[in-house]
Amino acid sequence: MTHTYKISGMTCSGCEAKVQELLLAVPGAKIVIPDLTKGEVKVTMDRHIETPVLANALKDFPKYTLSDIRHKAAEPVDREEEKAGWLQTYKPILLIFGYILGLTLIVEFVSGSFLWQRWMNHFMAGFFLTFSFFKLLDLKGFAESYIMYDILAKRWSGWGYLYAFIELGLGIAFLAGFNPLLTNSITFVVMGISIIGVLQSVMNKRKIQCACLGAVFNLPMSTVTILEDLLMILMSGIMLAGMI
Repeated sequence: MTHTYKISGMTCSGCEAKVQELLLAVPGAKIVIPDLTKGEVKVTMDRHIETPVLANALKDFPKYTLSDIRHKAAEPVDREEEKAGWLQTYKPILLIFGYILGLTLIVEFVSGSFLWQRWMNHFMAGFFLTFSFFKLLDLKGFAESYIMYDILAKRWSGWGYLYAFIELGLGIAFLAGFNPLLTNSITFVVMGISIIGVLQSVMNKRKIQCACLGAVFNLPMSTVTILEDLLMILMSGIMLAGMI
């Protein structure tokens, strides 16, 4: 069953992430989807949870106030609407990948020859520099979102802050061609760890915000996130194999 509640006090995507984290901790809550623009939060639960119980989960953060507005089961979504919604939801990340892919292919074209290793270096540089940029726009918001699913961030909250700078460093290293063995090794390990939490969230069907583009865009966790991490793992693995 899915209940929709009115919630006040949310002012940013970081607030959405915090409300989501607090309500998911309530026994019986399976999926929590806050909506900052509507001032609402949808909670899918295995069994009925009283409104006061949900409201009490926010007691340590008095600025968030939860109350009833309606109760209804989730309605079926038309396939065409679902498709349009998917494209609209992932438009930012699709555009980013398109830009990076296009620019790196142009670099190879003007170079007079296509070298796979050089292209992968440039692609990974573009990926990490772009994604770290969006994370650094709201570092605190990213860290608060990342802590909801990453296995290291859950154990040490500072990892989310450090991770954004690791991505920035990797982007610069790939662009400069700095110590390829070390750079690709770090990429392989860091992205390998990152994908664990992503896989757990997707397999458990947790409807939470993906922090891949920081807190700027409200992207849901999905197979798209898995593919992002897998692409970086695959590319770094290929380059490492060529060096060994």
